[in-house]
Amino acid sequence: MRSLESNEFVLVVGVVVLAWLLASVVRWVLRRVAERAPLHLRLPILRLIPLLRLGVGIAAVAVIVPILIEPTFQNIVAIVASVSLALAFVLKDYASSLVAGVVTVLEGPYQPGDWIKLDGTYGEVKQIGVRAVHLVTAYDNEVIIPHSRLWSKSISNATSGSHSVLCVTDFYLHPTTTARRCAGASLKSGRPAATSCPKRKSALSCRRNPGARTTS
Repeated sequence: MRSLESNEFVLVVGVVVLAWLLASVVRWVLRRVAERAPLHLRLPILRLIPLLRLGVGIAAVAVIVPILIEPTFQNIVAIVASVSLALAFVLKDYASSLVAGVVTVLEGPYQPGDWIKLDGTYGEVKQIGVRAVHLVTAYDNEVIIPHSRLWSKSISNATSGSHSVLCVTDFYLHPTTTARRCAGASLKSGRPAATSCPKRKSALSCRRNPGARTTS
């Protein structure tokens, strides 16, 4: 770094203040525009706020750095090396997710439509992106899990490309209820699903819990 004169110091402070004010104005204006914009444009406008604020910050740094550091070849090499090292450290998890995404595409442990359990979340694979997999749970919640979880987490695939899935549920019935009656009631409750998917076969298995106790 080189010694700053008074006018250069004032210039650096002015650039910082101006960048802060510009970023605040951009956020305020875009939020007001998003409130008055049509519904389908609201989210895209709000997504622009962090991008524009980041652009303002990068522009401010680009103006300040030549003032603080003399732009010689050695200084430029040192700055580029420092920035590259910082970016490599910040983006290491993202790079790990990208590599894991390539491994997912090549090995194919799951595919769209499969019901999997990954990192404690069970749901249907909606989309396999470059960085993450999108799951839709039984409660219709979309969960985005980075592919980097492949390195340390196990994957449970309930379908593996087939069109059927095993559903297990517990029923608590009166001790006098017979297995035939239980099967009839269960099939009756499952008719809407069978009607919506007539080409899919369904099977029902009823058994008594061997550890259950009956009372007279």
